[in-house]
Amino acid sequence: TAIEEAFALVDLPQRLLALQRAIFVKTENRLLKNLESFDAAKQAACVLLELCQANAQHEAQLHQQRMARLARALIAQYAALKRTNGWVDMNDVERAAFALLSDPVLSGWVQERLDARIRHLMIDEFQDTNPLQWQALSSWLAGYVGAASRPSVFLVGDPKQSIYRFRRAEPQVLIAAQRFVVEGLGGDLLSCDHTWRNAGAVIGAVNAVMGSIQASGAYTGFRPHTSASTQVGNAYWLPQVQRRLPAPKTTGEMPVWRDSLLTPKDTPEETLRTLEAQQAARWIAGQIAGGIQAGDVMVLARKRAGLLPMQHALQALHIPAVVGEKTQLIDCCEVQDIVALLDVLVSAPHDLSLARALRSPLFDLPESALVALALLQQTHPLPWLELLQQVELLPPELPEMAAVAPVLLRWKAWLDQLPPHDALQRIYDDGDVLARFAAAAPRVQRSRVLGNLRALLEVALNMASGGRYATPYALVRLLKSGSAEATPATARDAVQLLTVHIAKGLEAKAVLLLDTDGKAPPTPGMDMLVDWPGEQPVPQRFVFIASEKCPPLCAVETLAAEQLARQREESNALYVAMTRAKETLAVSSIAPSYPQPHSWWQRLLEHLPPFEIEGEAASAGLAQPSVGSDKILAVPETFMLTQLPHQRMPELATSAAPASEIEADANALTTRIGLAMHRLLEWG
Repeated sequence: TAIEEAFALVDLPQRLLALQRAIFVKTENRLLKNLESFDAAKQAACVLLELCQANAQHEAQLHQQRMARLARALIAQYAALKRTNGWVDMNDVERAAFALLSDPVLSGWVQERLDARIRHLMIDEFQDTNPLQWQALSSWLAGYVGAASRPSVFLVGDPKQSIYRFRRAEPQVLIAAQRFVVEGLGGDLLSCDHTWRNAGAVIGAVNAVMGSIQASGAYTGFRPHTSASTQVGNAYWLPQVQRRLPAPKTTGEMPVWRDSLLTPKDTPEETLRTLEAQQAARWIAGQIAGGIQAGDVMVLARKRAGLLPMQHALQALHIPAVVGEKTQLIDCCEVQDIVALLDVLVSAPHDLSLARALRSPLFDLPESALVALALLQQTHPLPWLELLQQVELLPPELPEMAAVAPVLLRWKAWLDQLPPHDALQRIYDDGDVLARFAAAAPRVQRSRVLGNLRALLEVALNMASGGRYATPYALVRLLKSGSAEATPATARDAVQLLTVHIAKGLEAKAVLLLDTDGKAPPTPGMDMLVDWPGEQPVPQRFVFIASEKCPPLCAVETLAAEQLARQREESNALYVAMTRAKETLAVSSIAPSYPQPHSWWQRLLEHLPPFEIEGEAASAGLAQPSVGSDKILAVPETFMLTQLPHQRMPELATSAAPASEIEADANALTTRIGLAMHRLLEWG
């Protein structure tokens, strides 16, 4: 019936598509399966398959042409935008270097200048080099082939640490560079599988895991490592956080009301991340109780989303932790409070923004004040900002509400008359903003909160318009667009929370890997494939692909090579994450909704022992409450403050001593008490 309906279609491409859907279902060929004894059916199946492939190739060609036209238009517009604003991006720098070093007229002059200045050339992390960068470099170094006098060249790279393919870094560029140095410059190829970083247990885990991946045929080029470290070390996995089955709903059960101002809306995935973060935080607390410093602990995640729950869990245990990556300013709560203030001062009817500003440390009004305003608005339909000015309508039991309107009106006048930065600076000074937020923030977050508030002032001062058309509304739009970034928080005495890509090149005594059993990344939809061998001056193939699930014939081999490169980079990321640990490596995970046979957790599980809760945790004084069917590490809920020895204060002299000496001693004592109190406040 489907075949008959297909042949009834007049449009030939539509007819072909209908036949393809009727006969080719997933990997099944229904003609050959059901009519395999008929020669005509076999011939028809072969012809139809060729027609479908030809049609797919034709559609791919049309898609390639459309995307090429669109890409040229976008590139032209982007180039015009950069010229207008005087911008230069990394691609411009790379192309300029390539042009200078490869141009037949300019290259001689450039190379002469380089010869006069450079005697030794060393390039580290060479596995992160992209083909264009190598073409520029090889254009320069090619001039020394066969020359008697040339600079020494030293390239350092490790293909196992190539994890930046999203920046077009290609490990094959390192292979091409090795061949050039050996054959063109007469250099040597040196290899090193010895490290000074990792303890015995860590390097043993690396050898076991990477060796098993290579034995499965999914990796090549790995050789067992050795270590000069004398530490025994530890490498183990923490109990996996199990998924809970949803509780069955009883008939007639009333839904539970949630106070959205006090109780966040949690999704199941966020709840699981929170449970994992809490268990990991307890493990870190146990490590700190065992003598390690917080600054010697590093937590690594595949994605940044898993780091924020980890930071909250550590802060709940009063353990300092910083996310050592750039974040958007608008994602910071303290900046959102200031933006809400600007929003309502620019547009008075924004009651929700005013509600946030009133609850923030700027005014710190109680929730009952917001309820009173909402009830008052039912009888007097005015914006909240105007209701606050009607002092006679405000409830007398909340006198702090009457003091809000004069402050807001004063700040609004400054915003109406001054540039955003000057008005913000006055608001900061008049409202003692930095001190208010510092007092409201936990000690471990105080420096980050103050840094973000100062960064907001800097953004207002350096708006992209260069001061032209600088308005509060333009500042709000700039912040909400996400283009303004907060400075990464740094603290030597805090746990470092990083993604694997940011952590490359760093190390810590104890490293914890989060969410190692997560879902595999989805198959990309619309994408582009670039086939650029390192030794070739230009790409051999550049294909815009509509979907990887059904690629055209011309891109099948290129797509297969791309998928193999992704698998290798996945193993490289695991290698990088494991080798950050100097002494202790711990692995954490959440049970996936369906099995992930090639996840990090599955690769690590068979080569690492479980964390001995009864032994190591018990010796550190940790309890073991349970969640689901697995035990979760815990820290004591009470702690003892060390009692300082009694400090005897010097007694003041009697009346026999001169009055001037008594006053000097009293001042010295007052000074000492003041310094001690200041020091105590710093510790608190």
